[in-house]
Amino acid sequence: MSHNRVHPGVEKLSLAGEDDRWSGEFEWGGSWAVRQRSHLWRPPTDVYETDEAFVVMVEVAGMREAEFTVTMEKHILTIRGVRTDTGGHKAYHQMEIPYGEFVTEVLVPAAIDVARIEAGYSDGFLRVALPKALPKKIVVTS
Repeated sequence: MSHNRVHPGVEKLSLAGEDDRWSGEFEWGGSWAVRQRSHLWRPPTDVYETDEAFVVMVEVAGMREAEFTVTMEKHILTIRGVRTDTGGHKAYHQMEIPYGEFVTEVLVPAAIDVARIEAGYSDGFLRVALPKALPKKIVVTS
């Protein structure tokens, strides 16, 4: 079992010639890429592998399931949402918790069984399981 973990700032890389959505700056973890958009914040994101699936874990507390949009198009998993600041604060003296629109895009370089993708939100973590595609046995006939 391999364990690829994406860490912020590991290495910056430009993938010119890829889909236009993927040109520019990326955080790179082996064969996986997690895109950082400059105008949106990106919550901490782990990408790891189990025997059955690739899993994307996003740490984003204070939200409800309906506030996420999760899509898989071609080899790009996109997680979007908006975390709103519900407090009636007069002024911040320190602010480290980001609010507003966020997006996490993960370039998935492996074959995925798209029909079996599952996503769940619990205890401040969004977990998206991307089941590995099983090889299709092809019967040879004459």
